[in-house]
Amino acid sequence: MNLSDNGLSLLKKGQKGFFYAVFSRVGVMMVLLVLQVFFLFSVFHWFAQFMPHILGSTAVFTVFMVLYLINSRIDPTAKITWLIVIMLMPVFGALLYWYTQSEIGHRAVRGRLKQLIAETKDRLPQDPKTLEELEKRNPDEVSLARYIHRSGCFPVFDRTETTYFPLGEAKFEEMLRQLRSAERYIFMEYFIVEEGLMWGKILEILAQKVQEGVEVKVMYDGTCEFSTLPYNYPEKLKSLGIQCKMFAPVTPFLSTHYNYRDHRKILVIDGRVAFTGGVNLADEYINHVERFGHWKDTAIMLKGPAAKSFALMFLQMWNISEKEPEFDKYLNPEPAETAGQEQGAGKEEKAGGGFVLPFGDCPLDSDKLGERVYMDILNRSRQYVHIMSPYLILDGEMETALKFAAEKGVDVKLILPGIPDKPMPYALAKSHYRSLMDSGVKIYEYTPGFVHAKVFVSDDSRAVVGTINLDYRSLYHHFECAAYLYQTDCIPDIERDYEATLEKCRRVTEEMVRNERWSVKLQGFVMKTIAPLL
Repeated sequence: MNLSDNGLSLLKKGQKGFFYAVFSRVGVMMVLLVLQVFFLFSVFHWFAQFMPHILGSTAVFTVFMVLYLINSRIDPTAKITWLIVIMLMPVFGALLYWYTQSEIGHRAVRGRLKQLIAETKDRLPQDPKTLEELEKRNPDEVSLARYIHRSGCFPVFDRTETTYFPLGEAKFEEMLRQLRSAERYIFMEYFIVEEGLMWGKILEILAQKVQEGVEVKVMYDGTCEFSTLPYNYPEKLKSLGIQCKMFAPVTPFLSTHYNYRDHRKILVIDGRVAFTGGVNLADEYINHVERFGHWKDTAIMLKGPAAKSFALMFLQMWNISEKEPEFDKYLNPEPAETAGQEQGAGKEEKAGGGFVLPFGDCPLDSDKLGERVYMDILNRSRQYVHIMSPYLILDGEMETALKFAAEKGVDVKLILPGIPDKPMPYALAKSHYRSLMDSGVKIYEYTPGFVHAKVFVSDDSRAVVGTINLDYRSLYHHFECAAYLYQTDCIPDIERDYEATLEKCRRVTEEMVRNERWSVKLQGFVMKTIAPLL
């Protein structure tokens, strides 16, 4: 099917030159934001000029803030950063700390999301037989499952087929096949959507499916408005019959809400198939265009009941702005599903071996779920933990977990980009190299290009494939998602891909660390002090 003229226009790259950037809605908002920052800084500067006359009060105030921070519940690494900021700039630092901790701009979102999670905590009940079987195989896995369940409705599933994709191109091909098979609904939630070959082919299928009566919902992060899509793109998609939303669209008012981005990558089809992983909807993710050499990314497809967990995650985010949220329509089993389950009752055959536990990580609660799952894998590993991540910006706890695993004899390997996408994260990653290597962690850099995969695999039995990087953004500030896998059929494929990727990497040596450019060392040395604020 060919798209209408209106639809075809969506596939064309917009003109985003200097005048567009300055005079567009986004440009105006950026100017207003800069003016607000300037105004706030001017107020702080005006107030600070009176401080020399009250040095004693300043000293007392600084001591009070230091004691307050030491006794606060924020991350220990972040405490160090804030102590430095407040001791160097008592007034400005304290006001900045108050501002970032005050939940300005996302308090309503936090309350609404908390309400939705509470309302849906029993929407996907845990099958007790699945939990019993998991406990028979490994009681420690049940303990982790119970911990994950504290953060939301995240049951453990069996009877789910898992397929691992070692490249974005492979995921894209299967994604198109599955989209064409949709009969009821399609949910898409992505951090980045960019017009081009990949999104163009997907959009053509979505438009066709709408005409066939399939309900299509698309959600992307509001930062796309700055770089990849025009601000009115949701209206353009609605003209094709596609429901569309931006998460946290940018407005010309300062807000801590901008720090919390929707970094998830979710595709759900009819509640029976789900995709997640590192692959966004842009051409570099399938190596159709080259930005930082070869783009190494990964993804996973779930076929079976576990797909509905990703449907629930999507609906929770989608319904934040809905007055009358709908869940049952999409999560209740269809008659055909119920009949199939009854027909298969009592049989030992399963659609997929092992267990799948999809989960989401929300920055608005106190559980740093993604980091805890990664640390659990490191702490319980016996033979190896193999990791791929585009970034390495660690807090003290994660660095300690990596080092401890290596020090107890576990083969801990990290594959990181050989060609970085941003200089600052690259320098910060290198600031961790020496400490990790001293404990026996082996670090490799992917020489053909950029690694964007987020993969943990351990002991031929456990793995995580999802959107969660090893950096503060993912572990503390973003909405994330992943699939935790235990003894699933695809785990050998993940490890084989890791070993194949390793052959294209160079191992980082002590000499390489010692001979690193002084500018990179200096940048990492300085930026590490404020890494939690980046």
